[in-house]
Amino acid sequence: MIRVLIADDQSLVRGGFRMILEAQEDLRVVGEATDGRAAVQQALELHPDVILMDVRMPELDGLAATRELARAGSPARVLILTTFDLDEYVYDAMKGGASGFLLKDVDPPDLVHAVRVIARGDALLAPQVTRRLVERFVHARREWPQLADLTVREREVLLAIARGSSNAEIGAELYLSEGTVKTHVTRMLQKLGIRDRVQAVVVAYESGLVTPGDAPLEP
Repeated sequence: MIRVLIADDQSLVRGGFRMILEAQEDLRVVGEATDGRAAVQQALELHPDVILMDVRMPELDGLAATRELARAGSPARVLILTTFDLDEYVYDAMKGGASGFLLKDVDPPDLVHAVRVIARGDALLAPQVTRRLVERFVHARREWPQLADLTVREREVLLAIARGSSNAEIGAELYLSEGTVKTHVTRMLQKLGIRDRVQAVVVAYESGLVTPGDAPLEP
């Protein structure tokens, strides 16, 4: 059972998301928050697996709430939902610890799929923002000396994640079991001092390890 917390200041939005998610046997909504401060509090109390986090909320916006949860060490995966298709939201959300980004007009089946993807530890970005997001990384270069600590295999796994590959696809490409890939991913994240695959993508592009021409991009 995947436990979900919905954080949005609009009751109709929360109700709609709840109806969509609870129609699935493997999804359960454990709480609703009307602002970012309440979202942080409920996340720490209810221990959801996934948080649907609106960007614009009173008290504390969704990006700030996401950063607070990351600092608090919350294992919950945050899926940012917004009506605003703006690059800075996506970039800041990923930097802050979000595991995915979708627009609020997402179709119900895609929302359900997104929650499941995020819950199992994969990254998720709406295709319509991928190209511009990658271009944003190119202009946000920074040094990541921790990359020198990675083994050759861990670096290969990082490159594959940055190109959008799942653990199963990485295993097939590198002739490894999925369990072995997960072990390499965990060690790679620990060495880089980051929490999940989304931030691994940030590292790969910011460091210049991957450039836009290296990865398949959505139009």
